[in-house]
Amino acid sequence: MTGDYFHRARTACAAGMAAILLTAAAWAEPQHGIAMYGDPALPPDFVSLPYANPDAPKGGRIVTGEVGSFDSLNPHILKGSTPWQLRLIGYESLMGRSWDEPFTLYGLLAESIEVGPNREWAEFTLREEARFSDGSPVTVEDVMWSYEILGTEGHPRYRGVWDKIDTMEQTGPRSIRFTFNAEDRELALLVGMRPVMKKAQWDGLSFAESGLDVIPIASAPYVVTDFEAGRFVELTRNPDYWGRDLPFMRGQANLDTIRLEFFGDGTAQFEAFKAGLLNSNREFNAEKWERQYDFPAIADGRMVKSVVPHQRPTGMTGFVMNSRKPQFRDWRVREALINAFNFEYINETMTGSAQSRITSYFSNSVLGMGHDPAEGRVREFLLPYADELPPGVLEGYSLPVGDGTARNRANLARAMDLFAEAGWTVQDGVMQNATGQPFTFEIVLSNGATEEQTIIDIYVEGLRRIGITPTVTAIDSAQYKERESAFDFDMTYFRRGLSLSPGNEQYLYWGCAAAETEGSRNLMGMCSHAAEAMIDKLLNARNQEDFVAAAKALDRVLMAGRYVIPIYEWNISRIAHAKELTFPDYIPIYGDWIGWQPDVWWWQE
Repeated sequence: MTGDYFHRARTACAAGMAAILLTAAAWAEPQHGIAMYGDPALPPDFVSLPYANPDAPKGGRIVTGEVGSFDSLNPHILKGSTPWQLRLIGYESLMGRSWDEPFTLYGLLAESIEVGPNREWAEFTLREEARFSDGSPVTVEDVMWSYEILGTEGHPRYRGVWDKIDTMEQTGPRSIRFTFNAEDRELALLVGMRPVMKKAQWDGLSFAESGLDVIPIASAPYVVTDFEAGRFVELTRNPDYWGRDLPFMRGQANLDTIRLEFFGDGTAQFEAFKAGLLNSNREFNAEKWERQYDFPAIADGRMVKSVVPHQRPTGMTGFVMNSRKPQFRDWRVREALINAFNFEYINETMTGSAQSRITSYFSNSVLGMGHDPAEGRVREFLLPYADELPPGVLEGYSLPVGDGTARNRANLARAMDLFAEAGWTVQDGVMQNATGQPFTFEIVLSNGATEEQTIIDIYVEGLRRIGITPTVTAIDSAQYKERESAFDFDMTYFRRGLSLSPGNEQYLYWGCAAAETEGSRNLMGMCSHAAEAMIDKLLNARNQEDFVAAAKALDRVLMAGRYVIPIYEWNISRIAHAKELTFPDYIPIYGDWIGWQPDVWWWQE
C-alpha cells in the first residue's frame, strides 16, 4: 500500500500544480466544484470522496484526549478558550474541501459555484434541502449575516477575507454573489469556506461575548449534547442530518458519538488511554511509540497501532521568538539562540534520535526551499528586496548541527560570537550589554505540556553555560490563550501546519498587518515586504514555475528570518486506537489531516 500511496500523492500533487494555467473562459456556467489550479479531479456525478467509504456502517464512538481546558463553546470569536475541534466538526460551509487534492472544494451547503472570468466575483446557489440542526432552512440571509458578523465581530482570522469583499448581494431566492476589491484568485475559494450559523438564534444576544451560555446552531451532522466546563465536550450525530446522502458527505460522519476529554497534562492523558477512558490517541514521540505502547490492551488486541503517511509540508514546530520584544529584534541574537539549542542531544534524549529535524517551513514537499544559493526564478523574485533580506535568504541557509554531546561546545562558541556582534558579552558570568543590562527573557508554556517542558529544561541548562538564565513560566490553558493572543511572551511553543496550496492564510501567519493585530497567528511579529511580495506571487501565479518558485522564495525568507527554533518533523502519523475504529485503505495525499479523523472513520464490530 505504501508504494501505491506515494505514487498517488506525487501524481495528484503534480497534476494539481501543473494545471495552474487557467484561461479567462474557464468558468462559463455554475459548477459542482472549484480548484485553485485547473479543474476539480472528481466529476459532477462522483459518488463519494476517494478516501471515504460510502458503505461504512453508522454507529460507535470515538473518545480522544486533549491537554488543557476550555471556557467557551463558540470557536468563532477571540474571547475565551474553545476546543479546537468544534470549529471543524460542528459547522458547515458553502463548500467542503477534499484532502486528496492540493486545494479543491466541492458543493456542500451550496449546490453550485460560478465565478467571473478572472475570479473577480463568485456566486453560490444554496441547496433547497439544506437545514440547520433544529430543522429550519439555511437561507441566504443566514449566510450573509454569518459572513458579516464573522468579519466584524469574529476572530481576526476571518477579517482578511471580509476586508476584500466589495459587495455581498442576494441574486436569487437561493443565490448569493460576492464581488471582490482585490486581485486575488484564491478569494473565490475562501469565501466558500466560512462557517454558516443561524441568524435568528442571535437576536438580542452578544456574539462576541458569548461563551458557555450559547451553543451556536449550525447545519453540521454533529451537535453538542453534553459538556462540563474544562472537563469534556460530547457531540452526537444528528439522525435527521440533512446532508447524509450528498456525494461529498457519503462515507463521512459515521460515528454516533465524538467525545473530547481534557486533562491537566500529557501523562494523565496517556494513562487515561491505557486505562480505556480514551479509545484513540495520537503519539508524537517515536521512542515512546516503540517502548511504551506495550500495555495489556495493545498486547491482547483491544487496541491497535496504525502508521499513516502523508505528502504535505512539514510546517513549523518549535519555539518562537517574539521579535516585538527588544532583545529579539536583532537576527544575530535569534541565530545565537538557535545555535545554543542543542537539537542533536535533545533528540537523542527525548526520542533516541528516532525523529529527524524540520529543515524549513515547506520541507517534505515540492514547495520546500533549497539550502544552496538561490537560483532561477527564486532568485529573480527575491532580488528586488535584497537590501532588506537577512543573510542566508539569497546565499543559502541551513540550521546549525551539533556534535550530539551535552556540551555542544562549537555551537555555543558560535552563539557567543553572534551575541558579541550584537553587543552582548559575558561579564562576570552573565551575558550583558555595554550598559550592564543582563540578557534574559521569559519562556511561557501551557501547564501539562510535559514534553515541551523537558525540552526547555535541557535548553535552559545550555543557556546558563553562556551566562543566560531565562525565566520559565507554566500557566493554565486559559491564561496561556490570553497571553498568546496579546503577544505577552518572549518565547513560547509554536506550531503551524502548512498545505500544498499556500494562499491568503500566509498573510495571517507572517503578514505586517497581522503583526499588529492581537489574536492573530503572527506570533513572531515579523513584518517583511519580501515575504508579503512572495505571498502575493503565490496568490496570482499563472503557471507552475512561478507558483513553486514563490513558495520556495517565501520559505527562504521565513527560515533565514530565524524566528523559530525548529524541532521534530512528523512525516507520518502514529495513532493507537480501539480495534473497532476503522479507516479506509485509501489514504488522501494530506494523510491524517483535518477532515480525516474522525470524519471518515467508522465503527466495525
